[in-house]
Amino acid sequence: MQPSRTFSFELFPPKTEQGFANLKAAVTQLNALGPEFFSVTYGAGGSTQERTFASVDWLLEQGIAVAPHLSCIGSDRQELTAILRRYQAQGVRRIVALRGDLPSGVGLGGLGEFNYANELVAFMRKEFGSWFTIEVAAYPEFHPQASSARQDLDNFQRKVEAGANGAITQYFYNADAYFRFLDDCTTRGIEIPIVPGIMPISNFVQLARFSDGCGAEIPRWLRWRLEGLGEDLEAIRDYGAEVVGRLCERLLSGGAPGLHFYTMNQAGPTMRIWQRLGF
Repeated sequence: MQPSRTFSFELFPPKTEQGFANLKAAVTQLNALGPEFFSVTYGAGGSTQERTFASVDWLLEQGIAVAPHLSCIGSDRQELTAILRRYQAQGVRRIVALRGDLPSGVGLGGLGEFNYANELVAFMRKEFGSWFTIEVAAYPEFHPQASSARQDLDNFQRKVEAGANGAITQYFYNADAYFRFLDDCTTRGIEIPIVPGIMPISNFVQLARFSDGCGAEIPRWLRWRLEGLGEDLEAIRDYGAEVVGRLCERLLSGGAPGLHFYTMNQAGPTMRIWQRLGF
């Protein structure tokens, strides 16, 4: 493993005590692999936000580096400042800064002071200087709400120019999409590290639902192969580890600065890929 590469794992805040116990068990196994950090997804407001805080607090108590997600849609400066000061006081040094999902039927401009992630990044830089390493999202297959590939790249460039240190991509299964995205960024003078997001395959029905919602493409050959395995979850996991393992090998050999695994709070699928890569 090259020291310059960074490997990280994403978690989501569980809703139940059993879910939290599962998260703790997964983190214990995954942390043994020596990741750079764990990220924790964020839900704005109410109990979802509190679950994010609880997950972050527990990770910090274990001495584990954590990068909380922070979305700005529906939030005002006072609320965001309070959250960031909380994290700063806890010694958190990395944030994943996102726009966040728009509620159904609500357009931009109707939910608060911030409409775009670049505005959140600029706000963080103004208020907190260089305290936080700021990661932003990137979309090699382009954001599903972008009107064109050019517009999506424009939006990404705004986040970089606002002060982002690095980016983590939406997951994908087409390595060429990632490398083409890097070429487009290089053409624009964008030089921040762009880490591929990796989604292990362990449940095809769940993966298809996620992919339809976020715009990540499951190539036709892969979709048909997984559909052909039916409900044989063990076969799906084995084949998924093979396919995603080959994808990771190609990304790393092509110069990707690391990998960010969307673990779904499960250690097994990610560890299968990790072992295949020989780390």
